[in-house]
Amino acid sequence: MRTSHSNFIHRFFAIVIFALLLTPFVRGQEVADTLKIRTRVVFLDALVKDKKTGLPITDLKPESFELFDDGKPRTLSYFTPEGQARKPLALVLILDCRADGAGRFLKRPEVIEAITEQLKKLAPGDEIAVMAMNVGEDEQREWLVKFTNNPVEIAAGMARVPAFVDKPEEAAAENQQAQKEKEQKKANGSVTLSVDTESTTPKETPAADNKANVLETETIKGKNGAVVTRTTMKDGSVNVKRTNKSGSVSVELNDIYDMAAAVREATRAAEQDRPNSRPAIVWLSDGIAPIFYEDRDATVQILIRSNATFNSMTTDLRTLFKFLMPIGKPIAGWIGVSLYGSAKYLARNTGGEALRVNRASDYGTALAKIMDNLTSRYSLGFALAEDEKDDGRMHELMLRVKAVDAKGKQRRLEISSRRGYFMPKNEIEQAATTK
Repeated sequence: MRTSHSNFIHRFFAIVIFALLLTPFVRGQEVADTLKIRTRVVFLDALVKDKKTGLPITDLKPESFELFDDGKPRTLSYFTPEGQARKPLALVLILDCRADGAGRFLKRPEVIEAITEQLKKLAPGDEIAVMAMNVGEDEQREWLVKFTNNPVEIAAGMARVPAFVDKPEEAAAENQQAQKEKEQKKANGSVTLSVDTESTTPKETPAADNKANVLETETIKGKNGAVVTRTTMKDGSVNVKRTNKSGSVSVELNDIYDMAAAVREATRAAEQDRPNSRPAIVWLSDGIAPIFYEDRDATVQILIRSNATFNSMTTDLRTLFKFLMPIGKPIAGWIGVSLYGSAKYLARNTGGEALRVNRASDYGTALAKIMDNLTSRYSLGFALAEDEKDDGRMHELMLRVKAVDAKGKQRRLEISSRRGYFMPKNEIEQAATTK
């Protein structure tokens, strides 16, 4: 007891002396100036590859990197070598099962096997979710697997994919029944995988809308003055309307479940179910994904706000589509629709990769490359000054990297990193930014 009492007295006097030493400095400042210092850091990751070999470069130092924020240089205050500071992945694989698109490949057992075998090689802590979309004439979507690294769960979910192409209605009904049974087992106390087959709760629901089946309405204003209105229904389908600046031309896409809807749902699921993981999306399709340009830009912003990386695996187009594409793209562009290539656009702006797949073996190889490169990145960060206030807009980021080879010559590099950020407004936003 005496020893404890003596230690307490020593600590007490040490605190008093420390406080007295600080007193002159504290009195020399206004009270309003104290406790205001806070550090806000913008983080991003960067994949640096040799342009000739396509292999990641792993031995770079901080001085090799130059980062520009809206054209102005930023000083790096945080740097971690390749892969050393990575968070676990929450990877969402979205399969476009359209029968006349990527679905004609996804029903082949060797393709499913190649994808499944690669998904089983997840690093410890990483998890995978799988969504099938464009299922049948009603363009349904189904969660086949929801965030797991259990090989049995992954294989079971992937095994159901071919049926979504050949017999979509039956496969959807069986999948929903399987999910209900799992939910029932969970309610009874069994440990199992929970899959939500309904849309997640919307951020906001229009109070003035009297339609009982409307879940959410979102208005997107483009830089050119056009306005896109997205109305999400309770059954998961989406109605999208675009009106040009003058209001003279309106184009509507109704009863769809498009790229924007899938990305929103996947990102939201990762944030809600795995908030401490890094979200990443792998989109497998034939590249045809009609989306209004304004909606596409808004989707990029959603991914950047969530620090999610979008990647794509693109199959061959059918011969008929290859013939029609040169005619269809200009017409679609005239009405404000991107018909083909949006997946590559999303990948480029979020630091992801866009790969082609042709042979069955390509699927596993491409997925392996994406997964390896997601975990082999440099972590960079810069601090925002105290007087830099939130302006509510996206800031453009540009990263330059210089490296020399063994002969002292500049190496040709390929750099992948997200191309923007939203300035954190407060501690909550800051935490979201630094995911």
